[in-house]
Amino acid sequence: MTRRVRKAVFPVAGLGTRFLPATKTVPKEMMPIVDRPLIQYAVDEAIEAGCDTLVFITNRYKHAVADYFDKAYELEQKLERAGKLEQLELVRNPLPEGVRAVFVTQAEALGLGHAVLCAREIVGDEPFAVLLPDDLIWNRGGPGALRQMADVAAATGGSVIAVEDVPAENTGSYGIVATDAFDGRQGRIRRIVEKPRPEEAPSTLAVVGRYVLSPRIFPLLEATTPGAGGEIQLTDAIAALLEQEPVHAYRFQGTRFDCGTHLGLVEATIRYALDNEKLSDAARQMMQDALRELGVREPD
Repeated sequence: MTRRVRKAVFPVAGLGTRFLPATKTVPKEMMPIVDRPLIQYAVDEAIEAGCDTLVFITNRYKHAVADYFDKAYELEQKLERAGKLEQLELVRNPLPEGVRAVFVTQAEALGLGHAVLCAREIVGDEPFAVLLPDDLIWNRGGPGALRQMADVAAATGGSVIAVEDVPAENTGSYGIVATDAFDGRQGRIRRIVEKPRPEEAPSTLAVVGRYVLSPRIFPLLEATTPGAGGEIQLTDAIAALLEQEPVHAYRFQGTRFDCGTHLGLVEATIRYALDNEKLSDAARQMMQDALRELGVREPD
């Protein structure tokens, strides 16, 4: 795999039941971190990595993501008439020139592997990225996680999967990899296990929501036997890919916020607010006041 990644797949068909009732009408990918939805952070990361075709795998009920990247003529006219040009620019250009968005409907919720397979006609025979917007990865002042991974893929000629260390007791919530000659940053994967119990986990390197994949994954996904709930697991196809070509684990530089959980969403919002030059001072004071009211003492 020597070509640079140009296409990125965003599986956004999930119902987001963990965040009900909010997600009854607002997709979880549209939940805001300060003033931008989660999906925008993932899209910006893909564009920074060199992607110019963004493939959104959605369901027939979720229109908000497509609406976000579409024109909003009435809103744009209202902002223009009011002279709110800064807000107008934000609304008018969620994607830079030369980047296109493609929407593909996943007819049934048959798992992450099936969602990726839905992108096959658009991706074609070239390497591609998969980004799960729930995993917000922030590398302050440095390249995004996907750009780091795309560089590794170009240098090694193999697929690349993002990993991070997790506590041993949490391995049952992730795909866990075993690698050869892991150098602290990357290593070739020799085994991948889906949600192993701590005593059976081959390591504590957990797969998180960024992938750079060879197009050879598609026939393997087609051949994958559905598991529990009739779902096709991407992990199973990656395990088969290991037999055909190199797949590397990469411990990215940056901080991951699991915005698929309430606490992760709150943590990301706090961190981004504290990093926002317009909000940081007020946000810090607000947090200090709230802790004081709750009787929490600041450390000496």
